Amino acid sequence: MKLSFRWYGESDPIPLSYIRQIPGMRSVVSAVYDVKPGEVWPEESLAAIRRQAEKNGLVFDVVESVPVPEEIKLGTENAAALTEVYCENIRRCAKYGVKCITYNFMPVFDWTRTQLDKAAPDGSTSLVLDKTQLAELDPLQEDIHLPGWDASYTQDEVRDLLAAYGRLGQAGLWRNLEAFLRRVIPVAQDCGVQMAIHPDDPPYPIFGLPRIVTDEAALDRLLQIVDSPANSLCLCTGSLGCADFNDVPALVRKYGKMGRIAFLHLRQVALLPDGSFVESGHQSACGRMDMYEIVRALTDVGFDGYVRPDHGRMIWDETGKPGYGLFDRALGAAYISGLFEACEKAAREA
Repeated sequence: MKLSFRWYGESDPIPLSYIRQIPGMRSVVSAVYDVKPGEVWPEESLAAIRRQAEKNGLVFDVVESVPVPEEIKLGTENAAALTEVYCENIRRCAKYGVKCITYNFMPVFDWTRTQLDKAAPDGSTSLVLDKTQLAELDPLQEDIHLPGWDASYTQDEVRDLLAAYGRLGQAGLWRNLEAFLRRVIPVAQDCGVQMAIHPDDPPYPIFGLPRIVTDEAALDRLLQIVDSPANSLCLCTGSLGCADFNDVPALVRKYGKMGRIAFLHLRQVALLPDGSFVESGHQSACGRMDMYEIVRALTDVGFDGYVRPDHGRMIWDETGKPGYGLFDRALGAAYISGLFEACEKAAREA
């Protein structure tokens, strides 16, 4: 496996000089963050990320993510032109050494949480989705202020998008995803890039928004649209694992054996009785994910793709972007590396 770490560029409070000190760290996962979705990424921006990574002994070969504009997801009259822009961004990323591009097809928002700093008994804080809190909100009737929403759209824009996606429905969203894949996957294949779709987070409808990348049947359908290694998964254990209908170790084994996992987000979630979830420490004992079984499945199928520790807690009084502090993600990286070392050694000695 190739151990990686997400970095938000020069605005990230965590410098690459710190990331490089994590044992076994190989790759930088980054993107061009100052360009709006639907616009072409400047080559000089990609070159700068690569140069900064190499200066710190790291490799910039994973992009997370190239956002898919809402117009493409909705299938508007601008969708075809914006898809061509997307194809150009794939070509530009490949030119600067990128081998894997993560993206998602989630309507409106990439993720939904009700709180970013839920305190645990040990004093750490983490992201949480509280279903009781969520049930009390109605964005069609009132202004709501969930984490990440206010920075993306106005309240009126949210209502317009909710209405548009309500009319589109799951069938329409699948139709538009199929059109998108049939255009971009051949381009990615020609460029030697694996497109890695991230599952919906969480993998069930929120405020009536359709969700389609949610479970095994959906993943099967998606991979069959264009049967190519360039059409692969960013399998996020936390996103799929926050729904009890997903057997994540089994999914990892199945799609890993098929060679269709390009990237793995390894993170933990603790499920509550009402279906709410809390993002917790990476270790198996901290939530419902059996991380050992997940890594053993990857080892058994000879996985050689990218992994990264995903959302960590904020610990030791660290401040910064919630879920993306240094300390807990570094602990997660060390834990992941230890699991791989143990599983690989056991496989060799079997």
